[in-house]
Parts: sequence; structure tokens; C-alpha cells
Amino acid sequence: MDKLERFLSRAEGLLARLENVLPGAQPQIPDWQSAAAFRWDHQQRSLHPVPNFQRIALADLLGIDDQKQRIRQNTQQFVRGGTANNVLLSGARGTGKSSLVKALLNEYAGQGLRVIQIDKQGLIDLSYIVGLVQGRAERFILYCDDLSFNDAEPGYQSLKAALDGDLVAFSDNLLIYATSNRRHLMPDYMQDNLATKHVGDEVHPAESVEEKVSLSERFGLWISFYPFAQDEYLAVAAHWLVHHGWKQGLTDEVRTAALQWSLLRGSRSGRVAGQFAKDWCGRHVAK
Repeated sequence: MDKLERFLSRAEGLLARLENVLPGAQPQIPDWQSAAAFRWDHQQRSLHPVPNFQRIALADLLGIDDQKQRIRQNTQQFVRGGTANNVLLSGARGTGKSSLVKALLNEYAGQGLRVIQIDKQGLIDLSYIVGLVQGRAERFILYCDDLSFNDAEPGYQSLKAALDGDLVAFSDNLLIYATSNRRHLMPDYMQDNLATKHVGDEVHPAESVEEKVSLSERFGLWISFYPFAQDEYLAVAAHWLVHHGWKQGLTDEVRTAALQWSLLRGSRSGRVAGQFAKDWCGRHVAK
């Protein structure tokens, strides 16, 4: 009898796991108060809380004041129950695109904001996620980090339809915020541009080019990020040096070391400045 009970118990557990991945299975409703951030598991069609979400404040993000003001205004409208746009943050790597989304969650989580992180494979499950959040009092941002597509990927059409064009209305308490190094989220090929036609003084882009542009155009708010100037990079480095305990300021020695660090990395950005500050303070600040 004990063997039979153990077998039945294991079989029930296996069936419960299979129900999550079979077509038509409904995902389990999470406890939205257990965390402010969640991650969508495409394989199990389920949401998992992220209790140790990165703590970063909007005040820590320097050199992107215009971008910060625009996305903050959009998010504030949304959290207060007003209309707001889906957002595409694109441009230079390491300049604060994903950090900005994390900082917004830390700023507005107390006012009911929740973030659901999803990868591009999970975008085909958008209808399930909409069903989970629809009618909730909380406001949800579906966060797609480092998003880009190759041709014929299934998530591409799902995202395009959800942003604008699907017959089924998108939930009014859900927005999509995506970050990408590509403005149009798709690779640009020379052969696509060669098909562009000139008729008199007019330029008629090839259909393949128009198709690639059409996805990014469905985001209501575009926010572009650019490589930092030298002074911006040094200001961010100085900020993080203080944050990690360095009290002697941006001396000539530190300034030279910070610039050399950026040259070795081939980039001046907030990410590189933060990495330099961690390295410098790790070697020079007594614990």
C-alpha cells in the first residue's frame, strides 16, 4: 500500500507540472504582494517573484537627465491611472537603459507598480500574462531587456500585434518597456537597402525595410541613449567612488586611472564608470 501511495503522489506531481506546459494550460495566479518584481518562465508558463531585485535610485543615474525625465513622466502618468505609452529605450550600451527601468520600480513600487521581466521567447505568451494582470489594481510594466529579433522569430509577430493591431484590446494596466542596442530591433542587411527605389526626388524604401521599422514605430515613446562625453564619464565615476567609500575626491591620479580604464574597455559609459569605481575602491579603500 505504501508503494502505491508513493506512486500516486509522484504521478500527481508529474501531472501538475505537465499541466503548466500543455497547450491551453492557465498559469497560476501569483501573490502580487510577495514582491515588486517577477520573472516569466516561458517553459512552465508561470511567474516567479524576484525578492532580491537590484536596488538603484534615480538619483544614482547621471548623464541622462533628459531621458530620465521623459520616462519618469510617462511612468508617473501610468502609475496614477492616466494614459501612457509603451517605451523603447535604445542606443549605446552601458548608458543606463536597464538601470532606469529598475530605478523606476524602486521609485514607484510603493504606489502599486510591478515589473514582469520576460525574454523574447516568452513574448508568445503575452495573452496569458494579460489574463493574469487584467482587472488588477496594480500597474504592470512588462520589461524586455536587450531585445532584438532575427527573421521569423515567433515572438516578433506576437509583440507587434500586442503593441498595435491586435483585435483583442491590451490591458490598460499593462505597458511594455523594452531596451535594445538596435533602434529598429532587427538586423539591417545591405541587400534590403539595395532594394530601395528612387522615383524622381522621392525615396521608396523596400518592403523589408518598412517591415523592420514598423515594429519600433509601434512603441509610443522612443528614448535614445548616446555615448558619454569625457566630463560626463568622469562625473559618474566620481559619484560611484563616493558611493563605495572613496573620500579623497577625483585627484589627478584617480582621474588618469579612470580615463585609462575607459580606454582599455573601449567605451565611456555609466557602466564602465561604475566598474572602475568598484575596482579602484576595492584596491584602495580600507575595510
